[in-house]
Amino acid sequence: MTFDNRPARTRKLMRPPRLKTGDTIGIAAPAGPFATDLFERGMMVLKDMGFKVHIPEAVFQREGFLAGSDEARADVINTLFADPAINGIFGARGGYGSTRVLPHLDWKAICRHPKVFVGFSDITVLHCLFLARAGLVTFHGPMGTTLATATENSLSVLQQTLMTDTPVDLTPSGAAVLNHGQAMGNVIGGNLTLLCHLAGTPYQPSFEGCLLFVEDITEAPYRIDRMLVQMTLAGCFEGVAGLILGQFTDCGNTEEIHDVFMRTFGPMGIPIVAGFSIGHGEENVTLPIGMEARLTTRPPRLTYREAATV
Repeated sequence: MTFDNRPARTRKLMRPPRLKTGDTIGIAAPAGPFATDLFERGMMVLKDMGFKVHIPEAVFQREGFLAGSDEARADVINTLFADPAINGIFGARGGYGSTRVLPHLDWKAICRHPKVFVGFSDITVLHCLFLARAGLVTFHGPMGTTLATATENSLSVLQQTLMTDTPVDLTPSGAAVLNHGQAMGNVIGGNLTLLCHLAGTPYQPSFEGCLLFVEDITEAPYRIDRMLVQMTLAGCFEGVAGLILGQFTDCGNTEEIHDVFMRTFGPMGIPIVAGFSIGHGEENVTLPIGMEARLTTRPPRLTYREAATV
């Protein structure tokens, strides 16, 4: 497989077709098995939004801590991209396992049929690879099981992002500016642990010139620091234009976490804004991955230049 590790700003991007009422959403399970009750409630949320839902039988497979074999989980993604009747794809849940499907993805099918792809947490690796391998803009946002408990605002932003021509414009209500400034760049990132696990592999993304977004759950400050040190030593953060911090759920003291990030990114002199309601919480607003945006600190705001769908 040829992996394009050039910065996102140097590649031609593919924005997926905009979703509309009556479109069909396909469900993939590239990671672990899911709780049936939450999943069914999440599917009702999609239907209430006006979508039809296609759930392949294969997503209900279980193989230990995975939702089926690596090949089977990848085949669901490949088939959904290739199927002209499917307009968008949502992950069922995160957990663990998406990295294992990377070698089995059909890039010809994905490049020929760009579609809305939504998920977060373990799905981070797919966001990074879809951008690097296909130049496809994807969406860090609620998925099958988390739609069931998503806030009204989370669902509103999700619909606006996927179904309208309005560019995403986020002003975090609980913003904490750690370093003032402003920067333009393509937004890239997701779950910090998953980004760290890509370091040193053929799939390591480039953050050069980008606005890096990170979030995580149940990682103590010292473990967050350990990941940042590893990624720094691997050269991952060279040329980062700005830093966006989402939710660090059950990770300990917020100020201590901010201090950890400042030790790594403060000396770079880049804008750093924390407090975006993105990640492992009921409030999880949708963030287009791959698109160019502006990060400012006066006021704290992330503004995309154009709609993420066409």
